Amino acid sequence: MMPTITSFYAGLLALLYLALCARVIFYRRSHLISLGDKGDKALLKRMRVQSNCAEYAPIGIVLLLLLEAGAAAPWLLNLLGLMLLLGRLAHAIGMSQTPQIMILRQIGMVLTLLMIGLAALFAVAFAIF
Repeated sequence: MMPTITSFYAGLLALLYLALCARVIFYRRSHLISLGDKGDKALLKRMRVQSNCAEYAPIGIVLLLLLEAGAAAPWLLNLLGLMLLLGRLAHAIGMSQTPQIMILRQIGMVLTLLMIGLAALFAVAFAIF
């Protein structure tokens, strides 16, 4: 059976990632920077926002998929998926602004790390019991 809940959140996170990629690509093209960041702090910030999403979202998606494959309750999967999605979105918005909106970055990281931690604990508990 298709893991529909994980697919939903993975799809939305992939769209967020594509939007962050587009921000980097369009900035590079408009400023004629093809490699590296050439010391451009605005480009570096865009690159880090994109990279941060790429660093945290995959582990959350994998954990969500494992829980769905293990028949976790849909309410739990949706709660965890929403935490990951909102966490990555809040972090991206907060970090993208100048000056940064630190509370959004912090909320984003708390939601993301809490989701990963809870999903990891549930995965271990489901495997043992």
